[in-house]
Amino acid sequence: MKKNMRISYSRALTELEKIIDEIESEDIDVDMLAEKVKRAAQLIKSCRERLRSTEDDVRKALSELDDIPAAEEPADGPGNADDPGTQ
Repeated sequence: MKKNMRISYSRALTELEKIIDEIESEDIDVDMLAEKVKRAAQLIKSCRERLRSTEDDVRKALSELDDIPAAEEPADGPGNADDPGTQ
């Protein structure tokens, strides 16, 4: 099932929480339990992939900031002598 490939992180998390609530409430039909667990596994996988991708994007963006020479940093950026928080 490819349903989780296009689902947003927040929507996947909401659906996952709903499945967990159904399972914990014990109101779920035994015949549906396996399907719900399979769907939960797909949602967890999708969320993990999205988190890894986001983490990679953030790391890349931060490493690109580290590559900027000091002369290109704005006057009020890191290392500004007038800002006591950076000393």
